[in-house]
Amino acid sequence: MAKRSLHEQQNSMGRYLRDPERYAPPPEMDPARAQVYRDLVFANLSSLISGTFPVLVKILGDEQWRKLVRIFLRDYRAHTPKFGEIAEEFVDFLASEPPALVAGKWPPFMVELAHYEWVEMALQQSEIDPLSPGDADVLLSRPLRVSPLAWPLAFAWPVQLVGPNYQPDAPPDQPTLLLVRRDPDFSVKFSELSPLAWRLLQRIDQFPELDGLGQLQGLAQEVDATDTESFVRNGLALLQQLHAEAVVGVVDRVH
Repeated sequence: MAKRSLHEQQNSMGRYLRDPERYAPPPEMDPARAQVYRDLVFANLSSLISGTFPVLVKILGDEQWRKLVRIFLRDYRAHTPKFGEIAEEFVDFLASEPPALVAGKWPPFMVELAHYEWVEMALQQSEIDPLSPGDADVLLSRPLRVSPLAWPLAFAWPVQLVGPNYQPDAPPDQPTLLLVRRDPDFSVKFSELSPLAWRLLQRIDQFPELDGLGQLQGLAQEVDATDTESFVRNGLALLQQLHAEAVVGVVDRVH
């Protein structure tokens, strides 16, 4: 038997590490030693990502969690070599609806719960600079920006309530609208948003050229408000609150 190239040996080892149920270790390697590597790779990957998804791990239980990690290791090809970004790749993998998961019995809220749990880690580790809030007195007369450290999110499932003791079978009629933001002390806070507040934050990103008054007037038109003046007044109070929480900032004039 001709000696295999190093590349062939590495490919053989990679297939074994990813899917030991289908592939044998390289014939050039002692099986016991190969198994040590196999177990280490799996244990390290499971440990690396499990800390980001504590609620999901509890819901699935050890056996199902290990099965999920095995499917991820076997079927997914990561696009980053950075350990800190593997959890995001895991969320992307779940969201891609791989056949191995579609065919199995998994919680229907699993993808959204994983995304919800990942957000906390992503914001804590973000190196983006916080938004300069600017002067609250000009919220209506200047264009606005949403802080890159404040994420308005919409979920079909009430992900903030899901846990071992609450696992709904069907999503509610209304979506769950959340604001996730990082404070200066790097703590991450989650709060529920009203549909109007969520849409206002969405509009600020969608129409960055509009000043605060234009945003509120546009929102009033969207919801067919009967009293635009009163709507703008209440909207300003909401903007002031979001500004105080460093969620929304004022764009400085360009000189």
